[in-house]
Amino acid sequence: QVQLVESGGGSVQAGGSLRLSCLVSGYTGDALRSVCMGWFRQRPGDDREGVAVFCLGSGSRNYHASVRGRFNISLDTAKNTVYLQMNRLKPEDTAMYYCAADVTQNIMGWPLISTRYRHWGLGTQVTVSS
Repeated sequence: QVQLVESGGGSVQAGGSLRLSCLVSGYTGDALRSVCMGWFRQRPGDDREGVAVFCLGSGSRNYHASVRGRFNISLDTAKNTVYLQMNRLKPEDTAMYYCAADVTQNIMGWPLISTRYRHWGLGTQVTVSS
């Protein structure tokens, strides 16, 4: 059973940094090579949008245009943890951030589309004040 647990959210002033962590369980060994893991966010009243996704098999990283150059997604396979380093945060980055994972065949070339993912964490809140 795949489980995802996020941590690291909080409140920060604009221009600051935060690092989100997502502990992933349920994928082991070679299964990790066939998985995409990523971060999505959702503001009240908005759809959930893809922020950053890392597909292990291809090594590809995909980012939402609004965070490219500011955010970085990485994976520590020894700790089964995917990170989102967020720098130069802006008030518009305020949202609930969710970790997601699924096998590459379900992503079907659309890594930033939330409906492609079956496995989700409960989320962690990020608030950026101006």
